Amino acid sequence: MLLHDAGRVLLVLRANEPYAGHWSLPGGRVEFGETLRDAARRECLEETGLVVAIGAEAGASEILEPEAGPAAETHFVVVTYAATRESGTLAAGDDAADAAFFTAGEAESLLLTPQTRALLARAP
Repeated sequence: MLLHDAGRVLLVLRANEPYAGHWSLPGGRVEFGETLRDAARRECLEETGLVVAIGAEAGASEILEPEAGPAAETHFVVVTYAATRESGTLAAGDDAADAAFFTAGEAESLLLTPQTRALLARAP
């Protein structure tokens, strides 16, 4: 989920693997029976404390992790949506170690997940 506020983008510091210690866009797994948009909204609330309105799709990508676990290859499909803030107070929660807004320049200097770096490079 891609949320801009006053020219800054919302990122979370991942507390768990994969990519623990890296900054990324808020997001996570889709629960059974949940729509992609509902999952994005729920994950944002769980990770950041912010209630958002999910807008247009901002991109999609695939991540192949050939050595994701014991005898398990993993194929992730990542769908990113634009979002607008409705309410809430920014605070890291769930599996995020931190959550903050960054300008494009500030984000460039962060340890980002590869997918986040690529998405931010092509985001408006």
